[in-house]
Amino acid sequence: MANEELRPIIVKRIKKAGGGHHGGAWKIAYADFVTAMMAFFLLMWLLGSTAKGNLQGIAEYFQTPLKVAMAGGDGSGDSSSVIKGGGKDLSLREGQNRKGDIESPKKTYNLQAAEAALAKEEAERLKNLKGKIEAVIESNPTLKQYKKQLLLDITTEGLRIQMVDEQNRPMFALARADLQPYTREILHEIGKALNEVPNRISLSGHTDATPYGLGEKGYSNWELSADRANASRRELIYGGMDESKVLRVVGLSSSVLFDKQDAYNPVNRRISIIVMNKKAEESASQDGGSVEVTSQSDSKAEVTVKGSK
Repeated sequence: MANEELRPIIVKRIKKAGGGHHGGAWKIAYADFVTAMMAFFLLMWLLGSTAKGNLQGIAEYFQTPLKVAMAGGDGSGDSSSVIKGGGKDLSLREGQNRKGDIESPKKTYNLQAAEAALAKEEAERLKNLKGKIEAVIESNPTLKQYKKQLLLDITTEGLRIQMVDEQNRPMFALARADLQPYTREILHEIGKALNEVPNRISLSGHTDATPYGLGEKGYSNWELSADRANASRRELIYGGMDESKVLRVVGLSSSVLFDKQDAYNPVNRRISIIVMNKKAEESASQDGGSVEVTSQSDSKAEVTVKGSK
């Protein structure tokens, strides 16, 4: 018993040492912190780049999400959204009401009004050209002598310039396509003026109903009218007109009379230059298109003297 009382009591203390820098618990905490900061900055960026109206829509959704999702209303999204009642873009009208600050303006285009405006502008341009050619005729003593033989009017096809014959003042040599000197001068002045508008032109030659010498089997009024129209085209270009402006050159013989009551009237022998508007140009450019040539009954009284071709 005595030996047991003298036996020393040994107390073992186990010291728990920390992992020091070899531990990995801090890495998990740091990763959580970085993730939280990233989410925070992402949230701040989204809030900063979102319109005020969109923020209001988002706030309304999160205030009553179930009510919006079940009952619908502002903020109720479309079926393509993952979150019921959300929507891909709150600025869109499809599936929800627009909440953005900037309302996109509605653009409507009236094609008829635009075409009418263009037609009006073109008509004004042709009207100004008509006035300029008339002024050139008045200011030139040579051209002024032939004022009554130069007929200008506005038709449905555009500005029409007609050079008609008188018995003692023909525009061409008898039964030929040779232009008189004054006819050349007139065409040169007209050619310069035509360059001031972008419109293209159509030339047509006309004769009266007097048969040509060899009749229809040989050289006839059809060939003569076409040759006269082409001769006029060359003089217009020689006077300075751009060659690309010519869209059509035709000979119509006596099929379109100026004086329908008298097919032999010298006034029926003429050259018609039409400065075409857009509609007439498109029609003539199409295969089978035509440019209508009408008579001017109110001006035929100026030249009524009969004579041979």
